Amino acid sequence: MTRTPSNGPSLLLPLTLMIGLGLGSPVLAQAANASPAQSAAALDLPVQGQLPTLDGATQWLNTAPLNAAELRGKVVLVNFWTYSCINSIRQIPYVRAWASKYKDQGLVVIGVHAPEFGFEQNLDNVRRASQQLGVDYPVAVDNDHRVWQAFNNDSWPALYFVDSQGRIRHVRLGEDDYEKSERVIQQLLTEAGAKDVDRRLVTVNAQGAEAAPDWANQRTPETYVGYARTEHLASPGGARPEQRFDYAAPERLGVNRWALSGTWTMGEQATVLNKAGGRLVYRFHARDLHLVMGPGLNGAPVRYRVTIDGQPPGAAHGVDVDSEGNGVVKEPRMYQLIRQPTPISDRQFEIEFLDPGVQTFAFTFG
Repeated sequence: MTRTPSNGPSLLLPLTLMIGLGLGSPVLAQAANASPAQSAAALDLPVQGQLPTLDGATQWLNTAPLNAAELRGKVVLVNFWTYSCINSIRQIPYVRAWASKYKDQGLVVIGVHAPEFGFEQNLDNVRRASQQLGVDYPVAVDNDHRVWQAFNNDSWPALYFVDSQGRIRHVRLGEDDYEKSERVIQQLLTEAGAKDVDRRLVTVNAQGAEAAPDWANQRTPETYVGYARTEHLASPGGARPEQRFDYAAPERLGVNRWALSGTWTMGEQATVLNKAGGRLVYRFHARDLHLVMGPGLNGAPVRYRVTIDGQPPGAAHGVDVDSEGNGVVKEPRMYQLIRQPTPISDRQFEIEFLDPGVQTFAFTFG
């Protein structure tokens, strides 16, 4: 689960609320995997506040602007997300499935897109990412984080479950716990008078970057490349903020350490390559490795080549790399570069950029 930096919107939630692309198609199957006892058991869903205003949204996608008053009488699921966040990407298949299954029984799903990086404020980028992710339900574009602040939210992703009287009855911060989340939806719909609510749980065809993480083998944390939040940089001399600098990578890296090689300028959010041939190296332990990156400021594509333990990735390539390790940065987003088969072990990842200008933001794992 990604949380905001210390200079972002602060967490003001009471402790009771703190419990807690190569994408597959949104094809769904309904599984009869709930026992009658599970279906009948009522959840304890105390009132945790009222649905805040949505007026802070700067734009809306897939709908005219919505407000709390006109949503009365509907069960509402509010999903805070941002399109380059792996945690958000892995949750979206479930949100899509719930939006499709329960829309005719009174559920309204609203995705609040609250950007983490500057490129996620670009409406064209958000629109393109929404289409690629199959997000066809209403999206409030929250570029100024005003809706985020109205909810006192602090996490990507986050789910807020609102009953037909406009009351927040459950909050889920972060991924997982999908069975309980769907049970909450079913209970709120029943309370609102929906008839014959299907008690079976959805299953999703989550592939590529949307696939569930391998938590048991994920031992490397999210790592930012910009100087504002970077950690564990092993290049001699460390970070040189806002300077054009010739970085070097040490011969050996410890696990969960990374390095730059070549001529780079490390900015607050992104580290930018000044000359072709620059590299990023990371010794990691996880099934999946992703890198959030974008083309140069002129939009020119940037070719790259990936290796793992010095060799082309072969069967360990991600959806944005071929088996020889080749790929191209064409748009700002998260790129899945490694998905290694079992057994999972410490591996050394390297990406070399064959063109200058690439912007690199953050490593994430799964």
